[in-house]
Amino acid sequence: MQVIIGLEVHCQLNTATKLFCGCSTDYRDDQPNTHVCPICMGLPGALPLLNRRAVEYALRVAKALECEVLEESEFARKNYFYPDLPKGFQITQYDRPLAVRGHLEIEGEDGTEKSIRITRVHMEEDPGRLVHVGAADRPRYSLVDYNRSGVPLIEIVTEPDLRSPKEARRFLNVLRATLEYLGVFDPDREGSLRVDANVSLEGHERVEVKNISSYKGVEKALTYEITRQKNLIRRGQTVERETRHFQEGRGVTASARSKEMEHDYRYFPEPDLLPLHVRGWADGIVLPELPAARRARCMRQYGISANHARTLTGELSVADFYERVAHVDPLLAATWVADTLLGELNYRCIDIGILPPERFAELLMLLKSGTITDRAGVEVLRVMLDQGLQGREIEPPAAIVEQQGLAKAAGSAFADAVRDVIGENPQAVKDYRGGRKEAFNYLVGQVMKKTRGRADPKEIRELLKGTLQQGEVE
Repeated sequence: MQVIIGLEVHCQLNTATKLFCGCSTDYRDDQPNTHVCPICMGLPGALPLLNRRAVEYALRVAKALECEVLEESEFARKNYFYPDLPKGFQITQYDRPLAVRGHLEIEGEDGTEKSIRITRVHMEEDPGRLVHVGAADRPRYSLVDYNRSGVPLIEIVTEPDLRSPKEARRFLNVLRATLEYLGVFDPDREGSLRVDANVSLEGHERVEVKNISSYKGVEKALTYEITRQKNLIRRGQTVERETRHFQEGRGVTASARSKEMEHDYRYFPEPDLLPLHVRGWADGIVLPELPAARRARCMRQYGISANHARTLTGELSVADFYERVAHVDPLLAATWVADTLLGELNYRCIDIGILPPERFAELLMLLKSGTITDRAGVEVLRVMLDQGLQGREIEPPAAIVEQQGLAKAAGSAFADAVRDVIGENPQAVKDYRGGRKEAFNYLVGQVMKKTRGRADPKEIRELLKGTLQQGEVE
């Protein structure tokens, strides 16, 4: 059965003030309900005033997704009751959105480029936020924080072109990178990107999974939902058209309500806002270099592989970091940033901004000159990251090499270490002499561990092999 997935992605635009009033959108760490006014609370008589910067940001996104900006678009009222929507309606766009018919390229399941069609891009205001106290499925009570109410959102709706949870995650990764390059959203802000996923199996009803707030969450929710629907069909049951919530802690979706139809929302044009005529404005917007263009340029300019280019340009901060250290040696820098540095950062759950590129370039120079081995380079990098995590000034790599005694030495200087390892691992020696090659690799690893990576592995292999053949140590 073919899997059919379409996404509705809500992105908070990174403006200083809300969509229809002057309240600040920077409410992080502030007390609840301290960034509100009569307009974003929807009090009677309060009139919305459209944020020009939000419209410009939305146009940037529409243009980057190669959408057609409509000659005239219009805001509408979407009527429904919800505790975090004090007006009883949401100002959004309905039948006349900002832009339609775009596309975004991703890597498909077969490794080739795949175009995902964008149905529409429209603007709307964010509701407030509910904080449930108690168990997730049975909260004792809920609190409402309206600081988020009125923050500008764009909703990006795709056609049902995605065929697997992995493709959905790849789409979100590319979309997030595009938004980041455009400078229109803050990826570090909680809830800055939220996803509703529509998923069905060919020939059966569609289920909407609401408000998924992480990329991993989208993949997990879709994987669970697809399995659930397949199991229902296998047992001869019917997949109901409904809205479900993803409980990320349990990794399951749970029924929330039957799916509303569009007429349930009683859309009508927002009487307090004039229609938008912005096509000419969009034509004049000049976009920055976007991820796909930067990936192609990096491959052409630095001669790096497609895989490294994809990794290095997937986040703006990483791409900037790489280009600031590439002058040392583009290929060496690509390997160390994409394969080593990002792995160490992910392990520590820290951002690349913790490490000054100048210090990393110095480390690359030590590696390029052969002053240290790759293994010692990893040790130096870990010390530098630990210093950054502790809030200390990150020392020059050369100083760390000297303090830790990590400078590379000739293999012959480690003859004692080789003899010690042979003496301490008689079973491995026996296995090696019995023809097990992996036993030799184990012994090499033990020598490298004992010498803290200061020796060249190739020299150690030769020294170890010679010592074993001579039978100097039994």
